[in-house]
Amino acid sequence: MEDNSWVKEIPVAVTVADCDGVILEMNDKAIKTFEKYGGKSLIGKNLCDCHQAQSNEIIKQIIETGEKHIYTIEKDGLKKMIYQSPWFKKGKCAGIIEISLEIPFSMPHFVRT
Repeated sequence: MEDNSWVKEIPVAVTVADCDGVILEMNDKAIKTFEKYGGKSLIGKNLCDCHQAQSNEIIKQIIETGEKHIYTIEKDGLKKMIYQSPWFKKGKCAGIIEISLEIPFSMPHFVRT
């Protein structure tokens, strides 16, 4: 049996949903991040109920095409990178995962060879 307990307390928000958009899991940071929207009670609810039509289309596209959706946002004085990707079970798309991490407004960028 796999032990995925490490994800519970990492300092990035992780939310996992199935192909129908039903939220399956949220780690501690995701629960805290979405506290004003219901926090842990969001587990079992549908992502589509939490997003506008444009976002729902992006979620649908990620699941259908397997393409990632990666961007940065600024909200409540924080800058974050949002990484949305399909996740797979036995090689087949099983849903979508969103990883949200706070990043500095100014940060070094390195090109490695």
